[in-house]
Amino acid sequence: MRNMGGEQVEEAVASAVALLRTATDRDWQTARAGRLEWSCRYTAEHVAGVLIAYAGQLAGRATETWVPFEITLDEGTGNEDVLQVVETSGALLAATLRTTPREVRAFHPYPFRSADREGFAAMGVVEVFLHTHDIAEVLGPVYEPPAELCADVLARIFPHVQPGADPWRTLLWATGRGDLPGRAPVTEWRWRNNLVVPAGRLALQGVTPAAATDLAAGGDGGFAWVGGGPFQGTRDAAGMLLKAYQAGVHRPEWGVFVLVRREDGRAVGGMGFHGPPDEDGRVEIGYDLAEAARGNGYATEALRALSAWALAREEVTSVFATTEPENTASQAVLARAGFVRVAAQDAEGTEQFAYELRD
Repeated sequence: MRNMGGEQVEEAVASAVALLRTATDRDWQTARAGRLEWSCRYTAEHVAGVLIAYAGQLAGRATETWVPFEITLDEGTGNEDVLQVVETSGALLAATLRTTPREVRAFHPYPFRSADREGFAAMGVVEVFLHTHDIAEVLGPVYEPPAELCADVLARIFPHVQPGADPWRTLLWATGRGDLPGRAPVTEWRWRNNLVVPAGRLALQGVTPAAATDLAAGGDGGFAWVGGGPFQGTRDAAGMLLKAYQAGVHRPEWGVFVLVRREDGRAVGGMGFHGPPDEDGRVEIGYDLAEAARGNGYATEALRALSAWALAREEVTSVFATTEPENTASQAVLARAGFVRVAAQDAEGTEQFAYELRD
């Protein structure tokens, strides 16, 4: 799986700065950047400020709010100098990304109040892409960022957006900067970093479409698994998530989570929903563990936490699960998590036990 990190930030900054250097002789101070209310000069300064702010969040391990600082350019700084600041800020973010452990999360407000290093990398790339587009739109140069990198950021922080044939045009549409045939105009948007649910000794980390693509293809999804993982059920669930994403119906908070052990950052299993709650408020949940992680109570801890998270949502009235009659280990997990057996049901010719948990 191609990771999102310092290399991608450097690639985005280099392509943007190279293009904008062809227009440094233009008036950036009074020209308004695209559809923004900002001048081209202020927009370029904003890019530099965002990149250094993201580096600060990760380096300072800020978890509650933004680190309270900003950059201020010296009086008389010219357009070329602003681009040098953008390059420097990009280099600092790239260096921070390379030295930040995978499990570190820092504050970002949208939508679950935190992001990991890949999330900050993806947001940094998008800031560079979009605001370079805004500036170039008025100054004249034609801007076309790398398609693969556009697809990468869409699959990480726009999981709710159906992918399109042209990733750059899809990104512009998703951020209210363009039109796509058959899709309504976007007037308000936010990116969506993955949800993480704390679960005792574990952290349940939401799987992005990018990670699901790799898991479904036999990869590790960017996680460090204990021996024997991931189990096939996790790969199958990733495939279902990927189909929903491609169809434009994926709701990230009702997707798949990887169970990551806090003590060493190792992934021990997968757990997730079969989709969003139905019209009766029932949501179905499933799970599996890598063989090397079984017998330690991880599934019970994770099931309690994710079920509690679901039942705290206004649209959920019950959490539902099924298991084969011979799978006594799974039945014990459900019972320890507070589920009650409600019925036996026939699924594709196979009898299964059904369990339910209500608030």
